[in-house]
Amino acid sequence: MTDGSPSGRHDRIVRRWLYLVAALIFGIVLLGGATRLTESGLSIVEWRPVTGAMPPLSQNDWQAEFDKYKTTPQFKNINKDMTLDAFRTIYWWEWAHRNLGRLIGFVFFLPFLYFLARGWIAPRMRGPLGVIFALGALQGGVGWWMVKSGLADRVSVSQYWLAFHMTLASVIYTSVLWAGQRLQEPAGFDVPTRVRVTAIILVPLVLLQIYLGALVAGLNAGLVYNTWPLIDGTFIPRAEHLFFISPAWRNFFENDLTVQFVHRMVAYTLWGVAVLHAIDAVRSIRERSYAGGPLSLAIAVTLQAMLGIATLLHQAPLSMALAHQAMAIIVLTFAVLNAAQLTSGKGRVRQSEAAAPLSHMPT
Repeated sequence: MTDGSPSGRHDRIVRRWLYLVAALIFGIVLLGGATRLTESGLSIVEWRPVTGAMPPLSQNDWQAEFDKYKTTPQFKNINKDMTLDAFRTIYWWEWAHRNLGRLIGFVFFLPFLYFLARGWIAPRMRGPLGVIFALGALQGGVGWWMVKSGLADRVSVSQYWLAFHMTLASVIYTSVLWAGQRLQEPAGFDVPTRVRVTAIILVPLVLLQIYLGALVAGLNAGLVYNTWPLIDGTFIPRAEHLFFISPAWRNFFENDLTVQFVHRMVAYTLWGVAVLHAIDAVRSIRERSYAGGPLSLAIAVTLQAMLGIATLLHQAPLSMALAHQAMAIIVLTFAVLNAAQLTSGKGRVRQSEAAAPLSHMPT
């Protein structure tokens, strides 16, 4: 409840706290994207959860950190002419990324304990919020395993770990945002079952597309096949080009062409489902103001598709690639808010109305 009662006031406070956490997660995803795009992620070669919060404070400290970086394949094969001043720049990107992660942990955990002690968190919310904190702790470990994958035999991190790291961050963001939305007063309007189901389906579909986008980024696959709508000279590449790696499943994770092609196909699917969902919502929800969520999502997906195409055609420059990643999280935000709103209604539609085909929906 969000009325004027003490419980309503407590819900408002908890909801605002969750939205603050979500905003910080949004920020760290963008910062992580900038860290990757500036090739800064391997500049700190140790994982020190506590002492690592302090940056180098003296010239000797900076030189020591630089000497550790010099042992990495990235330095030996790509950055062997790097100066200490240039190293400072990439170090600060990674340091900021890790410390924002630490800050998010504190901003989540300390208020969580306080709200629990005061009894402001409903019993039904305690378990899910505890799981979210556990996922956040796991994310720290995943981030280190990702970095570690680029310290031995590679000049960059593994696309497997990068995609997992990005997707887990998106899942945590989704969970926090969803929890905050569910503390709102349920909307008292009727929504056909098919509209609710489609709204829910769109959330994992966006998450899948984010995962595929991270694979593209991890492989630098956006730097090749920079044509649209054709890819490799055709709309659907030849099978021998899509599946030349053995075993065949590895092509979906390691073949630049296959990964980019699947990313494109899921983008088309996501756009089609989002647009049809918006049309369905406008025609079937009597309270027209509540069709704004599906419409906003369809517009966001369309803009993201256009930005993705432009980024590809321009061979993924830093600014466009970062904007594309930011827009992905914005699309996810719209998808989560839309699903939470459309599934929170008190009313139920008649079965006959819920099952009506699109052409017979009321206008």
